[in-house]
Amino acid sequence: MKLLVLGGSVFLSRAAAAAALARGHDVTCANRGLTGTVPPGAHVVRFDRSEGFPAGLRDFDAVIDVARHPSRVQAAVEALPEAHWVFVSSISVYADEATPGQTTAAATVEPRFDDVDLKVDPSAYGPMKVACEQLVAEGAGSAALVRPGLIVGPGDPTGRFTYWPVRLGRAAGSPAVLAPGEPGDLVQAIDVRDLGEWLVELAETRTAGTFDATSPALPLAGVLAQLATGCGAEPDWTWVPQDFLRAHGVAPWAGPGSLPLWVPRPELGGLLAHDPAASLAAGLRLRPFADTARDTLGWVRATPGAAVAGLTAAEEDALLDAWRKTRS
Repeated sequence: MKLLVLGGSVFLSRAAAAAALARGHDVTCANRGLTGTVPPGAHVVRFDRSEGFPAGLRDFDAVIDVARHPSRVQAAVEALPEAHWVFVSSISVYADEATPGQTTAAATVEPRFDDVDLKVDPSAYGPMKVACEQLVAEGAGSAALVRPGLIVGPGDPTGRFTYWPVRLGRAAGSPAVLAPGEPGDLVQAIDVRDLGEWLVELAETRTAGTFDATSPALPLAGVLAQLATGCGAEPDWTWVPQDFLRAHGVAPWAGPGSLPLWVPRPELGGLLAHDPAASLAAGLRLRPFADTARDTLGWVRATPGAAVAGLTAAEEDALLDAWRKTRS
């Protein structure tokens, strides 16, 4: 298969390119060359998608695209309408973020077809992805629209999940670990390597349809236990309810002062609890979270400057002290 990966140098698109090369495909990665490197063995084409789609990029069996700008997706689809498209969208396309167990039949937000700077308006991400989905569905001969949940694993530039392997990696010296919310809160994620492999399989088989690409929703306590196992830790979990976290300014999801894997409930109770049955039936295979945690911790330790979001050790200690005082 002649495969075009639009990107190929960072996280998911790189994982997809690497998986395709390992499966013996002829892979071309097209990007600006400003971040990261493509996997060894891939052909490289340099171009900036904001300046249009180059005439020389033609004759591919399949395309994997992770873009979010509708104008760039439209130009690429118009240039390669005969290829099978595997477009990576997001669970951010859904209008209802509160209800657990939703499928791809759930309503999406209204599309936004203009290219928006997310630094100016972060809320445009979901609407732009919906627009991109529509452009692919209408312009490509066949397409798989893949809506991942939280993507995790080695190479993650966001640090959203990486916080936990790093925290558990130092649990021997600081075994009291703050766990956010309730043990039964549902969460889900997908290892970037599993998702990249599956994107290539969708391209190989020219599978069409819309899919939520993530693990089954599991209780947070069970996921954290798997992460601890992968990191060789035996933490003393201290569960702190979300009202306390909110009152003390802890942010959900990602970023400074946050606790990754925690989202406010009930308003975001469906964000990490989608139904992936259709994806699993279409061949998605998932490794244990313990393996992802082990490999992520190894990557962080071997990679100076690897992104790690979340609370600092001092912030976590202060929160635990404050919580204990409320219990005494």
